[in-house]
Amino acid sequence: MSSTLPVESANDIANNLAEAIAARKLPPGTKLREEALCRLYSVSRTKIRAALLILSKDKLINMVPDKGAVVSQPSERESREIFATRRIIEAALAREFTAKAKPADYKMLEKHLKEERNALSQVPSKMRQQLLGDFHVLLADVVGNEVLKEIVRELVGRSSLITMLYQSERDAACSSDEHSAFLAAARSGDADKAAELMLHHLSHVEAALNFDVNASPTKKDLISALLM
Repeated sequence: MSSTLPVESANDIANNLAEAIAARKLPPGTKLREEALCRLYSVSRTKIRAALLILSKDKLINMVPDKGAVVSQPSERESREIFATRRIIEAALAREFTAKAKPADYKMLEKHLKEERNALSQVPSKMRQQLLGDFHVLLADVVGNEVLKEIVRELVGRSSLITMLYQSERDAACSSDEHSAFLAAARSGDADKAAELMLHHLSHVEAALNFDVNASPTKKDLISALLM
């Protein structure tokens, strides 16, 4: 296995790190050391800093004085605010999706649901949280509003960190079931029902979060984690 990853730009590096965070390879609290990233991607420190700045703007990492970049570890208050925001945005998204989705879109999303269920059957599943979040981004993709898609992608990315810390595997399985129920309502053309199910789904995810658990991250070697 190669000890470096092929990249072309700071955006490539940022995207690769964002995917690793969403896939649980880099748990919240993980330190992203610049020198290690320079070796991993075979690029200059300037390019690594540009990538970290992109992730910081997306709230996926925090830049801590004298400590450098750390994968975000959201508080309970921040977590609840994110889900409140998602409910406002995604209720409207559900209606737009119902109005615009074509048979090919439903076929694509049904395939995605199968991938979710396959991931849920694996313990642990590196792709589980990423796939559950991607479902919502795919809905925005179908709607075709690039600004909306960008907003949903950021919120979903931040939500993935939250559920990574505070959601049980059982609740992750419930999320996939609720995705399926939403899709059935949208396919029937019932926009009100689809919006209601989306609100229920997001509220259910939030209600199931356990903020009393010990959220201390497991220490991992950064390079090994990214090469997995």
